[in-house]
Amino acid sequence: MNGLIDIKLVLTQILGFIVFVSILSRFAWKPILAGLEARRAKIAGDFAEAEKRKGEADQLKAKYEQELRTIDAQARAKIQEGVAEGQRVATEIQAQAQTQAQERLQRAEEEVAREREKAKEQMKEQVINLSLRTAEKILRTKLDDPAQRKLAGEFIDEVGSLR
Repeated sequence: MNGLIDIKLVLTQILGFIVFVSILSRFAWKPILAGLEARRAKIAGDFAEAEKRKGEADQLKAKYEQELRTIDAQARAKIQEGVAEGQRVATEIQAQAQTQAQERLQRAEEEVAREREKAKEQMKEQVINLSLRTAEKILRTKLDDPAQRKLAGEFIDEVGSLR
């Protein structure tokens, strides 16, 4: 077996490998592991920071949603107040319009009554004049004007009271 495996060579290679591994472990392996550990710690810190920020974002979101609900409720309350105020104003306007309509109706009725009285007076004057002319034609004599008017007025008042 001497020919196939050279023991010195194998032992030299094993010894070289051990020296190589010990040098690597001292100068390269420990810094590589330290770098990997630092990177792992940084990544873990980044994940923790991300979780923290996510929690803060969730809290802010909840706060803003609550504020939006509050603002929405306030807006609805203001709209309700506006509607109530509008209804109150509409009611006042209707009442005022109704009062004005009643006043106009009353003034119109008073005006009609005045016009009616005026028309009655005019009619009375015309009846008096017609009665005087008729009486004058019948009598062919003229009474003085105040006496005629008095006589005709009394006649018309009698006729008016009979109705």
